[in-house]
Order: sequence, then C-alpha cells, then structure tokens
Amino acid sequence: MAISSKGHHSISYTLSRTQSIVVEYTHDKDTDMFQVGRSTESPIDFVVTDTISGSPNNDETQITQSTISRFACRIVCDRSPPYTARIFAAGFDSSKNIFLGEKAAKWKNPDGHMDGLTTNGVLVMHPKGGFTEESKPGVWREISVGGDVYTLRETRSAQQRGKLVENETNVLQDGSLIDLCGATLLWRTADGLLHTPTQKHIEALRQEINAARPQCPVGFNTLAFPSINHKDVVEEKQPWAYLSCGHVHGYHNWGHRSDMEANERECPMCRTVGPYVPLWLGCEAGFYVDAGPPTHAFTPCGHVCSEKSAKYWSQIPLPHGTHAFHAACPFCATQLSGEHNCVKLIFQGPID
Repeated sequence: MAISSKGHHSISYTLSRTQSIVVEYTHDKDTDMFQVGRSTESPIDFVVTDTISGSPNNDETQITQSTISRFACRIVCDRSPPYTARIFAAGFDSSKNIFLGEKAAKWKNPDGHMDGLTTNGVLVMHPKGGFTEESKPGVWREISVGGDVYTLRETRSAQQRGKLVENETNVLQDGSLIDLCGATLLWRTADGLLHTPTQKHIEALRQEINAARPQCPVGFNTLAFPSINHKDVVEEKQPWAYLSCGHVHGYHNWGHRSDMEANERECPMCRTVGPYVPLWLGCEAGFYVDAGPPTHAFTPCGHVCSEKSAKYWSQIPLPHGTHAFHAACPFCATQLSGEHNCVKLIFQGPID
C-alpha cells in the first residue's frame, strides 16, 4: 500500500491491486492553485453542479446521478504578470491526494513521468481569435492529469487515450471553454472583460429598445422587455416572436396549426409556421463578444443578444453526453435548433 507524507500533495496511480506509484508535489511560492468540482469539501474553490438545459432553477429536474467528478480539475495561476493560468485534469481531495484507480487510463511518458486521464475527462476548447467579434470555434482537446494536451477519446470514458498534441498547451486563453461532462465553463481573463459590455450597458440597450416603443403589428399594443430583475416571469407587455421568421408580436392565442403541436403557430404577418415564444434579453455580460444592440434571438428558447454574439454561440459545438456535440444557448443551455440556431428579429415601430 502506498504511504505518502500528509504534508504534501500527491497523486497515486494504481497499476494493480498490489502496485501503486505515488508522485509527490512540492510547494510552489510563485503560483496559486484553484480547484473546481462537484464536491462541497474545502479543497474545492468553485463548486459546479450539472447544467439542466432550459431549466432556470427547477428543483424537480435535479440530476440523480451526476457525471461531473467531485474533484474535476485544478487551475494553476502565476502570481506575476502576465498571470498565466494552466489547467490540469483532477483535483486534490481533503487528504491532499489525487487517486487514479485501476480502471482509469494511465501511462508512463518517455521521460519517465506518470500521467493519466479522469473517468469522464476534462475537455478544453480555445476559440480561434480569442473572445472577440472575429472569433471562430477551435478544436476540442482533452487535458491530462499532468497537463498535456490529447485528441479526444472515442467516447468520453474510453480506456484508450487520444494522441498527444505536442504543439498545443494547457494554458487558458480569454474565451476558452472547459467541459466537465455535465457543465461547461467559460474562462474570461481580466483583460478580456475590460472589452466586454457591462451590466449597465445591457440595461441601457434594454431601455433604448423599449424607448423606440415597438408595437405588436396585430394588436397595436406597445411592447417592452422586462427589467433584468423580472426575468423568468412573463409580463403582459413582453415581446413574443415567431422563431421561423423573426416577426415580433405581443402575446396572442390564435394561429395554432394543430392540437398535436402545441407550440407550432402560423405567423399572421407572413404565414410561416414555427415556434412562438416570449423573448428574454440575455443578461450575462460575460457571454457577449461585442457591445452591439439586441437584434437576434436563439431558437428555440428566445434569449436575445447582439448579432455577433448570437452567431458566435450558434456555431460552437458543446459536448453533450458521452460522444455527441451540439450548439446551446449560453444563457439557459437549451440545445439550439432551426436553420441557423438563431433568427434576426423583425420589430414594428409605432404607427403614430
């Protein structure tokens, strides 16, 4: 049985029932370590729970069996500029140990160091061009316990590791996505957030669109986006939209095509048939790649943001389950659908 010093952090690689290799870590005064995982124990700095798509805070849809590791990953940040942050799979538990069991993928590198992967893996995607209006999706990679970069396994928890990607590193960039199999985190840098619209700016955009007094083209009533404090409660003046064409209306109860498809409605303006949903202004400023006006809605959830932000998230393939990928709304995690995953909204101004 491997015995290690209680004072040191260590990683135990179990090769068989009778053999383990323990790698001890020493203190580093030049870095800080932050740990992420499902556990609420003190070594975890950021507790992460499973993201339930399209559910704001519904207790009834609690996940019974989480796929997020209790000690999922650790991020080590330099204390001196440029404050480089590196990500590693697996986190140390309250006994300062990372324990890779017999079934975990593990190996000895040519330089003699042990390394391995966690059960469901820690995946990272760096967008091309950082987190800006010009950004494009990058390639998803898996990060090892030692911080090396690998191509993805055939399925999320396959025993066989991917290929080592030697020209890529585990350094996090502004806009990097970290997937923990059940939740995806967006990494923003302090510099990057300086160029992001603020909560005040989003509130100003909301007031600006409301000040233009958009109207329902059928009922002629004035529409208004509710304040951020009233999100998730549909209000009387709330704008609704037909997501196949983008025409914005007030709420009405006609246009149902059949009893079978409750949410398939015919737009009275252009007769296009599709989902008819209330619109919500996306209020998390960190998800915006620019400060443009809220002109586009994600389908089918109806969250509204700038055109460039909507188009960016519409083309990001987020890991889903053990081997699927799909785009999702950053504000509510609903899987996106429709021709382009988002639609340009068509508002009618006041007639007077």
